[in-house]
Amino acid sequence: MTRFALTLEFDGTPFFGLQRQAHGPSVQQAVEEAVERVTGEAVTLHAAGRTDAGVHALAMRVHVDVTKPIEPFRLMEALNFHLRPDPVAVLACEVKPDDWHARFSCIGRAYEYHIANRRAPLTLERDRAWQVPQALDAEAMHRAAQALVGRHDFTTFRSVHCQARDPVKTLDRLAVRREGDAVLIETGARSFLHHQVRSMVGCLALVGMGRWREEQVAEALAARDRQALGLNAPSEGLYFVRALYPDE
Repeated sequence: MTRFALTLEFDGTPFFGLQRQAHGPSVQQAVEEAVERVTGEAVTLHAAGRTDAGVHALAMRVHVDVTKPIEPFRLMEALNFHLRPDPVAVLACEVKPDDWHARFSCIGRAYEYHIANRRAPLTLERDRAWQVPQALDAEAMHRAAQALVGRHDFTTFRSVHCQARDPVKTLDRLAVRREGDAVLIETGARSFLHHQVRSMVGCLALVGMGRWREEQVAEALAARDRQALGLNAPSEGLYFVRALYPDE
């Protein structure tokens, strides 16, 4: 048995999320079926993170266990062939020790959220960014975001369907910057609650629009109440960008 670590890039638009779903296509299903076509083996994919419907990934780390002898490069090439036409690509493939786990060995995850701050309709970024036509103050958004950095109870920014046992998380970084018409929000932590990033972005957008005072983000956090959430940003602007591991 060989454990292969794969780095996936995918457009989440046509999927019902990364995890296999009974009611629609998923990234997990696409990759597992491609592995079976290559190796003749039914496998289970394990991922560093769980992404919702419409969320994208630039470098999602996953692993599968395969008994058939096959070189990593050959497996990667074969998977990319069989994944077509699904918008999923294997960027890298390597052999890992049996005790390496894409999810449980991961010590850090990073996401990026893209806001297209313009009035004109989106063409190239359609389904890949959240269009906000109102002018956004990115500097005010960044200042407000710093209240969320550190160890906190993030109940306000947690989906009611979140299955995590503890709402307390440590947010290592939350930064907002403008690049032309784009407002980019970068964040990193060991782990996140369900909808945490999208919920934080939604409230920061309210600050950027001038609908919330900067201090209201801290007040919403302190409330520890989902009812205090101002806005949950849509999925299409969210990207999983990196998973960190001790051996890397």
